[in-house]
Amino acid sequence: MIGMTGATGRRRWRPEDGVFTGGSIFSRLFRIGAVRRCASAAMLLSTLLAGPAVHAASPAVPGGPDCSRPYTLALHDHGLLYSAATDTGIDKDFADELIRRSGCKVNVSLMSRARIWQLIESGALDFSLSGITNADRDKFASFAWYFSNKYYLLVRKDAGIAQLADVARNPRFQLGVIRSFRYSNNANRMVDQLSAANRVTQAGGLEPLYEALLQNRIQGMIMEPFDYPVVEEKRIRDATTIISFEDPSVLHGLIMSRRALPATEQEKWRALVNGMLADGTVLRIFQKYFNAELAAAMVQFQSKP
Repeated sequence: MIGMTGATGRRRWRPEDGVFTGGSIFSRLFRIGAVRRCASAAMLLSTLLAGPAVHAASPAVPGGPDCSRPYTLALHDHGLLYSAATDTGIDKDFADELIRRSGCKVNVSLMSRARIWQLIESGALDFSLSGITNADRDKFASFAWYFSNKYYLLVRKDAGIAQLADVARNPRFQLGVIRSFRYSNNANRMVDQLSAANRVTQAGGLEPLYEALLQNRIQGMIMEPFDYPVVEEKRIRDATTIISFEDPSVLHGLIMSRRALPATEQEKWRALVNGMLADGTVLRIFQKYFNAELAAAMVQFQSKP
């Protein structure tokens, strides 16, 4: 049996549950206001795309980062992390506070995730947010962790997928992923296996994947809690089921270019992030978008050494 039965007899989803129907489960985890903030606002989007925003912070903090030059930070459009349509999201709030505490001038822009990783590696971009690491990325980027989350497989109900093992047994199953994204171990293993069999479709963002899923051009895609406001829409909720990858939560953090920032400066920025965690600022940001239980679970983690 999935979930817990309350006084009303309705089951409530728990993070350890494996398979459940889209829509009715994650909806309790999100604040209604957060979903509304993801509504379309084309005028604001065109303003944002016109050029990078310059964030001028308060005077440089003694012992803080070197503010002798302006820095660059890129956001990517991804559900509750950041909505370009409304210029709101967790990473926007996080960036605003980080910049304020640093005392530095930071130029903030919007880029695809693939472009972000390219520029971080070359040193042409200083920072991005909500990044995860792997052996290759560790060579050119360092991180300051501020939350963790799990990944899930969103599949069409008519795809015949009741558990992860069914994916390999269904040669017609096509998986959709965002270009340059990596996930948790089991999710990455599935992506790599299906890629080798030419069964992966790549897109630049979530919206093309949702459309491909509804049109049955792909039968599944990988999602995380930030993606759920769209999945809550009736057209997707009625057509899909969610399956857990059964992986531990994956750390996400501030991405710092090793080529652009000396190790001593990386530590100063990491100290700012740790301070935001310690004083409850990160938790308060997450509580704007998730309920208290899920927000706490995402930001209270054991940091990697």
